Amino acid sequence: MKIYGVALLCACFLVGKYLGQQLGNLLGIPGDIGGVGFAMLLLMLGAAYLGRRGRLGPETASGIGFWSAMYIPIIVAMAATLNVKAAFGGGWVALLAGAGATLAGFMLVPILARIGRKDTEKRGN
Repeated sequence: MKIYGVALLCACFLVGKYLGQQLGNLLGIPGDIGGVGFAMLLLMLGAAYLGRRGRLGPETASGIGFWSAMYIPIIVAMAATLNVKAAFGGGWVALLAGAGATLAGFMLVPILARIGRKDTEKRGN
């Protein structure tokens, strides 16, 4: 079981959540603003720092990689659920804005796929 690195992940989550709450308070919004983003940034910086210092063993690096890979989709799904609930409470304008952003994202997939293919072809892979 990959439990190594969970302490770093938890510490980054708690600090990120705190920073998100403080940013929300600073802006006068009662909620967490960017806490997950802060947490992921802190996790990347912390793992890089420990790696440069030689204090990040292979098991810990593997554990951090595993848990961060699990963490991102779960948090994104949770945030999407909250956004949908807020959109239903916000009325039609919020729903249309969310649908428009989703449609724009779907339309960008083929464009981004072509960019990735061109880059791979240049390298000869």
